[in-house]
Amino acid sequence: MRTYLVGGAVRDKLLGRAVADRDHVVVGARPEDLLERGYRPVGKDFPVFLHPDSGEEYALARTERKTGRGYHGFAFDADPSVTLEQDLERRDLTINAIAEDAEGRLIDPFGGIADLQARVLRHVSPAFAEDPVRILRVARFLARYAPLGFRIAAETLALMRGMVAAGEADHLVPERVWAETRKALGEPRPSAFLSSLRDCGALRVLFPEVDALYGVPQRAEFHPEVDTGIHVELVVDMAAQLAPGDDLIGWCALVHDLGKALTPAEELPRHVMHEERGVAPVEALAARLRVPAEHAALAVLCCRLHLLVHRALELKPSTVLKLFERLDGFRKPKRLDRLLTVCEADKRGRTGFADSAYPQAGYLRAAHAAACAVTAAPFVAAGLTGPAIAEAMRAARVRAIAAVPRPE
Repeated sequence: MRTYLVGGAVRDKLLGRAVADRDHVVVGARPEDLLERGYRPVGKDFPVFLHPDSGEEYALARTERKTGRGYHGFAFDADPSVTLEQDLERRDLTINAIAEDAEGRLIDPFGGIADLQARVLRHVSPAFAEDPVRILRVARFLARYAPLGFRIAAETLALMRGMVAAGEADHLVPERVWAETRKALGEPRPSAFLSSLRDCGALRVLFPEVDALYGVPQRAEFHPEVDTGIHVELVVDMAAQLAPGDDLIGWCALVHDLGKALTPAEELPRHVMHEERGVAPVEALAARLRVPAEHAALAVLCCRLHLLVHRALELKPSTVLKLFERLDGFRKPKRLDRLLTVCEADKRGRTGFADSAYPQAGYLRAAHAAACAVTAAPFVAAGLTGPAIAEAMRAARVRAIAAVPRPE
């Protein structure tokens, strides 16, 4: 029985990045061999075990055979005769098909080290085309490594296009699409995820509401980038900069402008009421991908309210209070911070505006703090009851907001 460190741990070590998870492959063993050594089984589809001391994953070397469409259409063979090279060959990218033995020697049968040096994401073998999840994985890896200069190999992109044309992307289950999307939105450059999927045709299949934004013009004086799809790419990248690793912020940034794809042609490049038009596609996309409830709810609020937030310095105190109430911001104060981050990303996610100030955020945070400081206690002490307390609190909150200075 021989064990090797594989996958992301080797890849990131060679890139000089922090290693988060250490996965191992075991060659020449049967499940009972690991069980006898105290390993705990966790794999459902194939034999994966947790080390009794470190808790790290150890998987038996295996091969895969395509038996049907989609992610689940595979048969696995984890016989002890399966070699390390055979196990590495079934992996998606060459940079993920490097192993390290117990003495620190690297085993690299498919040129992964050279591709790391050349900053290329390249598929290991034609078997890549058998698993449509790999389309999403490659796009996600580019979202992570594009800041390091990585690109997708031309032949790999061609293979991804062929997979989409063959209908493989149509068989991706919502849970897998969301799982990869969520990770991509937490990477440093989510726009690379979108552009990669668009380049291979998968964005149109999986995210038609987002794909529809490309080519939709905006007013150049407000959006020098003009194209709404490019604007959304800039916004998700700015969101990743403002809230690194926060996929909730990223999701809201991604979908906040979906209504612009529904603007009647005769109204272009203006987008009157796009925030209300966008609610239906935001809800449809969230339902189809089965995103978490707070992702779905906050995305709708960001879609509806982002223009109101942009105009915060012009709003009446009573309107500011209504904004907080629509957010349920007194019971869920984190929502305001998240909305403000998305709105700041929207404002700064424009060509030439990346370093712009966003005073609306500071003002609304201060106004919210002032409104939150109003409590029911003095009104109860004054003898008010029931609805009268709520009415008095609202009036006091409006006065508190009015007292907050506004940036000039």
